[in-house]
Amino acid sequence: MSNAPASTAYRIVEVPEPMKAMQDRFGREGSYVGLSEAESPWVPFGDNAAIRHLAFDVRNNVYCNILWIKGPGVIGTHRHRGMVWAVGMEGTFRYLEYDWVCGPGEFITEMPGQAHTLVTDEPNGMKALFWMQGANEFFDEQGEWAETLDVFWFINHYVTYCEAHGIPINEQLFL
Repeated sequence: MSNAPASTAYRIVEVPEPMKAMQDRFGREGSYVGLSEAESPWVPFGDNAAIRHLAFDVRNNVYCNILWIKGPGVIGTHRHRGMVWAVGMEGTFRYLEYDWVCGPGEFITEMPGQAHTLVTDEPNGMKALFWMQGANEFFDEQGEWAETLDVFWFINHYVTYCEAHGIPINEQLFL
C-alpha cells in the first residue's frame, strides 16, 4: 500500500524546490518524441532492418532506439560493453546463445561482456525498444572484430541519414 495521498484534481501542484535557481540555470527539461517520422525517421540498418533513434546522451554513452527487423533475419554477433535493457514491441526475437524468446511486452537485460546473436524467425519481423549504455562490438563469422558502435556511431547514423534526405535534425533526441 502506498502512503501517497489520493487525488482527483486535474491541476498542476506547485512543489517547493530549494535548488530551483540552479535547475533553471543548468538543468534541462525532459524531451518528447512523437510517432511522426519527421520527429525520428526509420534509418536503414543493413538490408532487412531499420532503427528509429529516440535519445542520445553523449555524457554517459547512452542511446535509445527501436530496432525493426522487417522479416526473418539476424543482427550479427555482438558484445556489449555496458548494460542493455529491452522491451519487445511486435513479433518475437531471441538470441542464438539463450533458450528464451522475447515477445511483445516482455523485458530483457543484457550484461556487459556477453556476446550474442539476435535473430527473429517471424515472417513479419519484430520491433523492440532498446536502452543501451556503452559500446557494442560487432564480430564477423570467424569471430574477428569488425566494428564498434557507440553513442557517436548512432548519432552519425541518424544525422547523416537526415542530412542526406533533407530531414531536420530533432534536437529533442539529444539529452
